[in-house]
Amino acid sequence: MKSSTFKTIVLVFGLTVCMSNSSFAQSQDRQQKTPPTFSELVKEMDANEDGKLSEDELKGPLKDNFDKIDTDEDGFITEEEFDKAPKPKGRGKS
Repeated sequence: MKSSTFKTIVLVFGLTVCMSNSSFAQSQDRQQKTPPTFSELVKEMDANEDGKLSEDELKGPLKDNFDKIDTDEDGFITEEEFDKAPKPKGRGKS
């Protein structure tokens, strides 16, 4: 009987350690996530490699807010416009 109680305690302790490590790793990932820089976006999305981002090249929040970000209304987002753009609000906790 003592042996099965000991095994149960070890099992519960092991599961507790595993679960706490998993949730700690997930919270670390959330803290380290930062928005991409303009140069990272250009590398990823600038199909014609002109150093600017047109609405056709974009996706997601940048495309959705293109008119707000393209302040000089030339049809492109430059690095200066990107830096001055309103930052999207973070998502609330689920």
